[in-house]
Amino acid sequence: MSRGAQEGASLPSSILFVCGMNAIRSPMAEAIAHSVLPPSVYVASAGVKCGERDPFVDVILAEHGLALQNFQPRALEDLADGYFDLVVTMSPEAHHVALDRSGAEAVAVEFWPMPDPSVVTGSRQQILDAYRDLYRRIEAKLTELRERAASGGQSGDRGA
Repeated sequence: MSRGAQEGASLPSSILFVCGMNAIRSPMAEAIAHSVLPPSVYVASAGVKCGERDPFVDVILAEHGLALQNFQPRALEDLADGYFDLVVTMSPEAHHVALDRSGAEAVAVEFWPMPDPSVVTGSRQQILDAYRDLYRRIEAKLTELRERAASGGQSGDRGA
């Protein structure tokens, strides 16, 4: 769930997306957030550990006209600025680490559990479908966040 979250009248000014290795879920969320949220919201991503860039992420983002450009995965410890208004964790490990790191800070931490499409086996099409499903889930959560802020938090926090 969330800790320290304001049932907000506005969007947070900065959001950090965190997953296991900053290779799939969090960079995809960062790219989608740039397209869904206003440019005034600073968005970044990191992993508990630093992984390798996943080429399937680029394929799915390109289907939506998005790109990671020169993105390179990074670990939480590599962030120059460690303070964000909202930290969105996308895996159980990331959630535990984010809660431990935030300590007594007044930062909202929300857990958006997302499947790891890299564990899917099968044809290229089946694997890409798993990445597309992840894209849709992240886009829906970001749209919900934007709409919740626009309505002053009246819609509640369904499933976060």
